[in-house]
Amino acid sequence: MPDRETLLKILDLARWAPSGDNTQPWRFEITGADELAVRGFDTRDHILYDFEGHASHLAHGALLETIRVAATGFGLQASWNLRPGSPDTAPVYDVRLRETPRLPVDPLFPYIEKRVVQRRPMRATALTDAQRQALASAPGPDYEVDFFESASERRKVARLLWDNAYIRLTCPEAFEVHREIIEWGARFSKDRIPEQAVGVDPLTARLMKWAMRSWSRVDFLNRYLFGTIPPRVQLDLLPALRCAAHILLRPRGALVNLSDYVNAGVAMQRLWLTATASGLHLQPQMTPVIFRWYAQAGKAMSATPEIGRRVLDVAARFERLSGAPGGSPVAFFCRVGNSSAPVSRSLRRDLGDLLRAPSHD
Repeated sequence: MPDRETLLKILDLARWAPSGDNTQPWRFEITGADELAVRGFDTRDHILYDFEGHASHLAHGALLETIRVAATGFGLQASWNLRPGSPDTAPVYDVRLRETPRLPVDPLFPYIEKRVVQRRPMRATALTDAQRQALASAPGPDYEVDFFESASERRKVARLLWDNAYIRLTCPEAFEVHREIIEWGARFSKDRIPEQAVGVDPLTARLMKWAMRSWSRVDFLNRYLFGTIPPRVQLDLLPALRCAAHILLRPRGALVNLSDYVNAGVAMQRLWLTATASGLHLQPQMTPVIFRWYAQAGKAMSATPEIGRRVLDVAARFERLSGAPGGSPVAFFCRVGNSSAPVSRSLRRDLGDLLRAPSHD
């Protein structure tokens, strides 16, 4: 039986799993000598980008896979099940850890804490055959990995992200989300994105901080002072051009229920950790996927009609670009490349803040 100290070490590693805007939508319980419970939640009620909780469910999968990888470093095999009857808005995942003689340490174990987000432009050095093969096989046989590597393909993605970013920056419903997720003046943040990791220069950061005090300021800058241009250039256009490749993760089966998205999150984390192990950095670019979710469901993202029209246009263009028409599922979209390690990053809440006493439900 693993002792409590070992379980805490596994959870201390697992908490480094990625989540949208560092929301960390999970809490932990140690429910037995070899059992854990992960109490997930989603942020759909107050974060526009967590459409039907899908982004949080992907994060849950990334966390569960990180637990599995971390456990191998202690000679333990981890398996999980969704607790029957738990709702999609607050799923509970029961994790069992078993001592397994001669269990090999997962090769991705050393990269759990090294995995970071690189929001700044990277080098456009082409992927090696070994890197491409490692990334293609990382998610497993139930997923396809598409690469967009040529200069022409990167330009097409850059144009898409340029227009996609305009929606993000001019949507009134997104304003509160953007205002809350940045910790201004910080190099590191335990529960948000620190200013220095956002990916803009200091002058743009100061302008953003001033503007985000009110929607009226943001709207004024956007309408009369071309306020969307600097962040779109720095956060979308240049990084999209200056990378090795854009990568699309596509499940071979449909994404229908909670478990489908959780399993897609498992695949996403294996892809991300493999990129790190291959000497690459990665930046998620999920809003085209999220806008497509809205379009496919026929749901409005904003009360502003113009935003709705732009969302439909971006979703259609994303389908043409990705070759994923109609109901073809898409789980994750990102870019990868070579770069120096970021000097600023999101940290995580202390493990003590994520632990809670076992309940009896």
